[in-house]
Amino acid sequence: MEIKCVGVVGAGNIGVGVVTDLILHGISAVVVDVSPEILQRAKADVLNNVRLAPLLSKSLPRISQQQALERMTLTTKLTDVGVCGFVIENVTEDWSIKKDVYTNLDRAVPPAVCFGANTSCISITQIGSVTERPENVVGIHLMNPVHLKPTVEAIRGLHTSERTIETLQQLFSQLGKTAIFVEDMPGFVSNRVSHLFMNEAAFVLQDQVATADKVDAIFKKCFGHTMGPLETADLIGLDTVVRSLDVLYESYQDSKYRCCPLLRKLVHAGHLGRKTGKGFYVYPED
Repeated sequence: MEIKCVGVVGAGNIGVGVVTDLILHGISAVVVDVSPEILQRAKADVLNNVRLAPLLSKSLPRISQQQALERMTLTTKLTDVGVCGFVIENVTEDWSIKKDVYTNLDRAVPPAVCFGANTSCISITQIGSVTERPENVVGIHLMNPVHLKPTVEAIRGLHTSERTIETLQQLFSQLGKTAIFVEDMPGFVSNRVSHLFMNEAAFVLQDQVATADKVDAIFKKCFGHTMGPLETADLIGLDTVVRSLDVLYESYQDSKYRCCPLLRKLVHAGHLGRKTGKGFYVYPED
């Protein structure tokens, strides 16, 4: 059965991409965040994504701005996602925040509805444990820009059911995406590896071995990566990278995940990357 409406909890960078992807493919989105200001900013970003989508990918559907607006419902009330057939959560990588969100979601949404936990490091089994439906919780590690990525790392929690997997695959089929399913350990595959790159690149910069642009150029020109590790960190958000490294360090007690002091210093300074206009690089205002 096709999924017609998806709740999107968290309207930051990833949330905006999720909403863009959904409405481009004809799926309505109920978008939840903590303030009207965040929601209005997210709406503007989604509309901009919709406008640019045909220029960036010939395979994406074309829709009008009016169609986009009709497919979006913006709200600060978590209970409004109760009408949705699936929920994707994208809140910050902070366990205390996520725990409260899932506890409240569990009360707000009918028991049969599945939750897609969009997390980069936190255990899906841990997230499921604070709900009454752990079998209905599955991990979906979405990456920017969401609507341009055809493949998603998906994580099966210890209790995730086959019905939940099938429901997620149905949603991905509607979005023209495929999933690579992995098992549930903190950081999964992509972030256990990618955060080592980003963290060590910050150490290289801190040790003045090379400038940021030279570090990234080596990864792009020698290894063929689309983006270098420092550019990637700026895109993700340096605060998110630091929180993820802290989760990995706490989970594995392995010194290889010890956060680079320069990285944490930038976060303390409010230089979080693209979203603040400055991180490892300086970005022009839109």
